[in-house]
Amino acid sequence: MKNSLLNFKEINDDRGSLASLEAFKNIPFEIKRVYYIYNTKANTSRGFHAHKDLKQVLICLNGSCDVVLDNRRRQITFHLNRPSQGLYVDKMIWHEMHNFTNDCILMVLASEHYDEQDYIRDYEEFLER
Repeated sequence: MKNSLLNFKEINDDRGSLASLEAFKNIPFEIKRVYYIYNTKANTSRGFHAHKDLKQVLICLNGSCDVVLDNRRRQITFHLNRPSQGLYVDKMIWHEMHNFTNDCILMVLASEHYDEQDYIRDYEEFLER
């Protein structure tokens, strides 16, 4: 989990900033699904699951949130607040998202299409694997 933060190269000029994302270059997998979380209600947390095979990169495009990663040996909290930085979440990592600002837009790049069978939603089951 120590190498979980990905910093994306930014191109900045008087028109603004640009960051590009490319599979197998600065994203460590083929991107098969993209979704984003927004309009999260105050004091709401999300996640609370792990994936058997899916890998993800979380990018906070606007606002901020905290992401807790748990690999069964330790937990680390990351504060996401820059669109030029992503958080890599490998398979079999429990993750929770907390402290969303009201303007937060959290984009997720996923290595696989949605598959409910890939989820582990029970923390005790996760710990036993």
